[in-house]
Amino acid sequence: MQHIKPRLLDCLKGYNSEIFMKDLMAGLIVGIVALPLAIAFGIASGVTPEKGIITAIVAGFIISLLGGTKVQIGGPTGAFIVIIYGIVNNPAYGLHGLIVATMMAGLILVALGVFRLGAVIKFIPYPIVIGFTAGIALTIFTTQMGDVMGLTEEAVDKTGNLITVPLKTPGDFIGKWICYIENISTFNPWNFLVAMLSLLVIIFSPKMLRTIPVLNKIPGSLYGILVGTVAVLLMKQYGITGIDTIGDRFHIQSQLPSMVMPEISWNMVQTLMPVAFTIAILGAIESLLSATVADGVTSDRHDSNMELVAQGVANIVTPLFGGIPATGAIARTMTNINNGGRTPVAGLIHAVVLLAILLVLMPYAEYIPMAALAAVLIIVSYNMSGWRTVRGLMKNPKSDVSVLVVTFLLTVIFDLTIAIEIGLILACALFIKRIMETTEISVINDEINPSDDADLTSGREENLKIPARCSVYEINGPFFFGIANKFDDLQKNLGGKKPKVRIIRMRKVPFIDSTGIHNLQNLIEMSHEDGIHIILSGVSPKVHSQLEKAHFYDIMDSDHICPHIDVALEKAREFLKA
Repeated sequence: MQHIKPRLLDCLKGYNSEIFMKDLMAGLIVGIVALPLAIAFGIASGVTPEKGIITAIVAGFIISLLGGTKVQIGGPTGAFIVIIYGIVNNPAYGLHGLIVATMMAGLILVALGVFRLGAVIKFIPYPIVIGFTAGIALTIFTTQMGDVMGLTEEAVDKTGNLITVPLKTPGDFIGKWICYIENISTFNPWNFLVAMLSLLVIIFSPKMLRTIPVLNKIPGSLYGILVGTVAVLLMKQYGITGIDTIGDRFHIQSQLPSMVMPEISWNMVQTLMPVAFTIAILGAIESLLSATVADGVTSDRHDSNMELVAQGVANIVTPLFGGIPATGAIARTMTNINNGGRTPVAGLIHAVVLLAILLVLMPYAEYIPMAALAAVLIIVSYNMSGWRTVRGLMKNPKSDVSVLVVTFLLTVIFDLTIAIEIGLILACALFIKRIMETTEISVINDEINPSDDADLTSGREENLKIPARCSVYEINGPFFFGIANKFDDLQKNLGGKKPKVRIIRMRKVPFIDSTGIHNLQNLIEMSHEDGIHIILSGVSPKVHSQLEKAHFYDIMDSDHICPHIDVALEKAREFLKA
């Protein structure tokens, strides 16, 4: 294994006060940007708001400290909301299961980085990435509709009294909408008004304040939360109630929790492995995608393997403090770049800023209305949806469109684990189909034009005549399991009188796999039974080596292997005269 090291070590060489001031300003701004997102992601994931902030602090610090990029900002992201919510609300897993699954995912990520498999992650087909990202976006949007409309239901408290509580919805997409429709009579117009007010402020405040220094650095999401919070406080002064705030549902602790090691059993590891794998793959894809986008802006080149190691360590350590899965965040990374951040120090500062906010200002977060947080997540889901990209991909080949649509529907209707697994299987099947289509097997029975053939003796001008009772099989492309049966189909379709000599021309076969070798062996054995001679022509050194290792030449004499078609045809004439 090649040596891998954090980019921070390279960046500290020649580090000076000028660079530090830029990193300081970027870190402060990114910390402010990350605050509402961390709270919103924590609540939407089915855990408490401080868990989102703890994740941004611990994971953000580790990812910047150990990462393979200069500007990556790590923390909780919208992509994990769906899968975290599903784990936490599953009686078989719960919060303890989430902690264990996240740590397992961290170990998988570290292994991917240590064994230098970072480049492999980039080969996951683009339609799959877009499909499950769009599916996640729609699911996040759906989860927020209850808080946007202020829907409620009746429940019985500990004393037996009937009370009104926020609507609890099923975990699945269709079940949620059915639940919303059934409880639409509890619609709260004031709650909806706060959500729409916050949404409009988030959308338009960056445009309205873009010419005002300092104010134009603050994200629209923070303005939306501030305006929504003030609006709810004013409404309460005029007797308007029933708008839930964070304090109505959670009690926020302004401190970092102690490190706690969860109990882990082998049975639990086996049960959580599919979930851990999904978290790891999702985290790897998003972090490397974010790093690639950052490279395009900064003209830098990230170390994907070191980045995966950092993501892995972050996801191993963060759950010990009660955190949730984390990865590189594109929006916060771009905010860091746009505000002058150029080294991992900015990411470290952003984590310290969040820690200070947690310790000092978090009690005030209890006044934030849930409707305002819902507005933040609606914007997040819109930005994640990539609807323009989806629209563009719809013009691509039908196979790409089918992968995108299937992955999207599986993500929305079922869950992300199933979507990624089936999406990858479908993409692999389509890839094999495309490779099969690039390999052709043809039969030549009359003559060969030397101008079309590179393996003929140089200087030859006349066409090569193929003698009677001799057929030339031309294989153009890889000879692997996907096309091996083409040989059998071709022979069945030819019918008629069998030749005495078959020349198998392999000059354009870059590789052959075990199935291809097996089919070739079967062809030779069947031909021998029918009294037909087989000659191989133009076998490349690589294919020759593969055949030799498979003991292919045990059933075929060495003089039946010819360097090019001239020699093969001469050999065929000898067999025909015998």
